[in-house]
Amino acid sequence: MEMMMRKATDNIYENKHATSGKFEKETTDCNAMRIQSSELTGAEGVKIRSSRAAAVSLMLLCVLLLTAVIVLCVMFTGERQRLISKNDNLTDERDQLKQEKSDLQRSLGKMDGWIYYQSSLYFISSEMKSWNESRRYCRDRGADLIIINNTTQQEFVNRISGYVQVWIGLNKVEGRWKWVDGSAPNSESCVYGEPNGCIRQYCALSYYTWWHYALCDNAYRWICEKSI
Repeated sequence: MEMMMRKATDNIYENKHATSGKFEKETTDCNAMRIQSSELTGAEGVKIRSSRAAAVSLMLLCVLLLTAVIVLCVMFTGERQRLISKNDNLTDERDQLKQEKSDLQRSLGKMDGWIYYQSSLYFISSEMKSWNESRRYCRDRGADLIIINNTTQQEFVNRISGYVQVWIGLNKVEGRWKWVDGSAPNSESCVYGEPNGCIRQYCALSYYTWWHYALCDNAYRWICEKSI
């Protein structure tokens, strides 16, 4: 009996040790699994956070790109409208110039014998009249006797007149030489052989590079000038 009780006691201790060892092993395994699970959870969290950061960055990049596209579209639209408006203005100016050119050509076609030079029309007569009659001829056609402002224009007069004497729009009024528009000649200009102390009316002729005086009643050819 005693022997049986001792054996039972030994079995109990063996079972206790076995159970304790098994428990300790299970506890160690659980701790290991817990540690491993914790490590896996931390890595997975880092991966998730990285994915979220990448998604946020990608979203911000998309927003910036969309904003840039919208700004560029607005700028392009404004520039396009500006170029269209500029092109329309240039087209209108071109059409206006074409119309003016057409009008000028029609005017020239109606004014036989007139010469176009530096934005003005000129007419050299083939007949001879007094200064007043010559001026009347020009004024009846919307022009006047020529006013010579510089040497270039003087050379032009010499060419179209064939270097002959022609009336120009300069006469002596109240003792002073004046152009037909009321202005005075340049200080460098003078009338060659100008008479002094005479009460008769004198007018100017262009002849080569000089202006000569003559009685206004004398008959000479003349040159009309019409500004365009």
